[in-house]
Amino acid sequence: MEADKKNKEESLAGDAAAEWADRRLCSDGNCIGVIGPDGRCNECGKPDAGGAGATVAAPETPLPLAVADQPDEVVAPEEDQGGEWADRRLCSDGNCIGVIGPDGRCNECGKPFTG
Repeated sequence: MEADKKNKEESLAGDAAAEWADRRLCSDGNCIGVIGPDGRCNECGKPDAGGAGATVAAPETPLPLAVADQPDEVVAPEEDQGGEWADRRLCSDGNCIGVIGPDGRCNECGKPFTG
């Protein structure tokens, strides 16, 4: 019984690693999307730029089945705290990953900035 459970977990970890190895990132550096089977980004809809696009490396350890709580505030690495990081305004909706654009609205959900 225990051996069956271990084999199943190893199989799931192998499947997850294979899935990560086959992913291609969107060519738009500001997008978080992945190129889908239709050749378009699943987030912004841009077509795959082709060529030697970025691929996502498989994680060294299997992904956890449950996602841990995320921190309330995202902080850029120390060497990047300045320049464009210092100028960014995050969306005021705590559940959104967007950044406020030049039009004063979130680039993900469209909400206006309420600072």
